[in-house]
Amino acid sequence: MSYHASFRCVAGCEGSYPLDEVIYECPRCTELLEVRHDTEALQHRSAASWMKLFDERWMTTRWPYGSGVWGKKEWVAPGVRDDQVVSMAEGGTNLFWAERYGRSLGLEDLWIKLCGNSHTGSFKDLGMTVLVSVVKQMIADGKAIRAITCASTGDTSAALAAYCAAAGIRAVVLLPKGKVTTAQLVQPLANGALVCAVDTDFDGCMDFVRRLSKEPGVYLANSMNSLRLEGQKTVAIEIVQQLDWKVPDWVIIPGGNLGNVSALGAGFDMLAELGLIQRRPRICVAQAQQANPLYTAYTRGWHTFEPMTAGATEASAIRIGNPVSVRRAIRTLERYDGVVEQASESELAEASVAADRTGAFTCPHTGVALAALEKLVASGTIRPQDKVVVISTANGLKFTDFKVRYHEGAIEGVSSRRANHPIELPHDYDNVKRAVLGSLDSGLFARPGTGGRG
Repeated sequence: MSYHASFRCVAGCEGSYPLDEVIYECPRCTELLEVRHDTEALQHRSAASWMKLFDERWMTTRWPYGSGVWGKKEWVAPGVRDDQVVSMAEGGTNLFWAERYGRSLGLEDLWIKLCGNSHTGSFKDLGMTVLVSVVKQMIADGKAIRAITCASTGDTSAALAAYCAAAGIRAVVLLPKGKVTTAQLVQPLANGALVCAVDTDFDGCMDFVRRLSKEPGVYLANSMNSLRLEGQKTVAIEIVQQLDWKVPDWVIIPGGNLGNVSALGAGFDMLAELGLIQRRPRICVAQAQQANPLYTAYTRGWHTFEPMTAGATEASAIRIGNPVSVRRAIRTLERYDGVVEQASESELAEASVAADRTGAFTCPHTGVALAALEKLVASGTIRPQDKVVVISTANGLKFTDFKVRYHEGAIEGVSSRRANHPIELPHDYDNVKRAVLGSLDSGLFARPGTGGRG
């Protein structure tokens, strides 16, 4: 069976465009495009047969199907030739049973999807493998593309630089000067990208990148390019597959530029359309209070959306005031009976550390999602019996400065209630013994929650 996908206007305008055409917006109405698949062809294979195929490919060594993305190739980018795929075994990340943290909230069935356990440490790898593979094939087929460019708050630039380096394509990255972590800055530098630290915020960088992409031979890699979303939608498919093809009641995801929200919905939509699931989860988008334009629109009943100038937040990757995928995100939330919640700096920091104290190691953006989870549980919106999955978007190791400053009590407005400090001791066993046994005897040694396996 031959499978096919093309770009179509999200607003329903007539016309379709091949995935190897350099186009990002509908030429009729300027709305964003989305990738549409030939569902009729895909339906020739039964739901049970798709499940069996995807399970057989899971973590295989057969190129390129061991990737969590390319193991679903027919649903993602069927026209990409295997020899043009640029993959680093992205996806297939752990669905962590957060048993102790969940029980501390009154939940028995809480999971954290650790998307940061990927090549460059974030979920952005899932989309970049698709986009860079398509561009590599375009170049092989004679398209004059000189470089791929993106605006980034850190993680997108790391993924783009790594995949471009593997493909032998030049990457051009625009970052807001002084607003990304050292780890996020060094990643694209190490992979040889042209990195421009611009004295503006993400939205300013995005404006420049959109203008750059109109120059000959410069291809745009931000999530307004829906090739990215095709890879990112596999998060939804993986979650269901890892839960033995069962659907959670809730999925909570941090939201910045909001492409990940519509990608999540697209994944569940395909699962439902092809008969692999019979119901959909509810979705919560979690935003930092300092960068919360979607939350504000939600509280107004979606009547108006107003961009904002995002304020400083520890959740730097979602410090975005004018998200390009906002209309797609709102449509997804309306279909999924979705909600939007926000988290203050104190709430996101304390939620992140609470999860860490039960075995996780979370980035501040995951902290935003966990704070939203805590609020939804406290309000009764999420019930004790609900199966909940929180999307962890990046590896906590990319944000060690956030962790250090929390435990040093150095984050403004955060009381660091769970701060943990090293005990400095001389080279003397008696001192070490007193410190250790005294702590154990006094009960000062942290005991966050009860129970746990292993």
